[in-house]
Amino acid sequence: MVFTVLVTISVLIGGAVELIPMFLVDENVPRISTVTPFTPLELTGRDIYIREGCVGCHSQMVRPFRHELERYGTYGRAGETIYERPFLWGSKRTGPDLSRVGGKYPDLWHVRHFENPRSTSPRSLMPPYAWLLTSEMDLDNLDTKLARLKSIGTPYSDAEIANAQASARQQAEAMATGIEASGGPSGLADKEVIAVIAFLQRLGQDVRAAGLTAEAQP
Repeated sequence: MVFTVLVTISVLIGGAVELIPMFLVDENVPRISTVTPFTPLELTGRDIYIREGCVGCHSQMVRPFRHELERYGTYGRAGETIYERPFLWGSKRTGPDLSRVGGKYPDLWHVRHFENPRSTSPRSLMPPYAWLLTSEMDLDNLDTKLARLKSIGTPYSDAEIANAQASARQQAEAMATGIEASGGPSGLADKEVIAVIAFLQRLGQDVRAAGLTAEAQP
């Protein structure tokens, strides 16, 4: 009995010694200086992306293999997803990996792609998501969402939290104006498609800004 108690205590102490520093020592977390949290609009789009099950067909993790580097670009680093909760690395690729899709296509391309994927990619297997062009974004709880993310380590400032809804609307309005000017539909500033596009256009941009390239792989 005594032996069992001693073993249990030893295991608990040993486990605590190994695990507690991982949560308390900030230096254990790999960081890339150009990686910043998602904007309120991008965060809204990410939630819609999760809701629609996009991770079931699209990964967001480029593996360090030549054929992946040639197709998608530089391989994934842990530090680039440091503010993502939950991670969306995925493993299924019915569609292409999206971790480097930011900036690859203009916003209007994405609008057309969601409306009818075959209009931009004739051999696409993706179903249409036309309702994203008519469904209104829900921004009511954005400040609460940012505040909760801050409580678990995402470095949002108090000003960013207080102005979350206004910031999202401002970014959405600018994107919608650009889409309309490019010959796209009008009236998209409050639609879910704008938020999802904002999220997709962000993917890979932080790594690109850091100058990390596929050539850096071992």
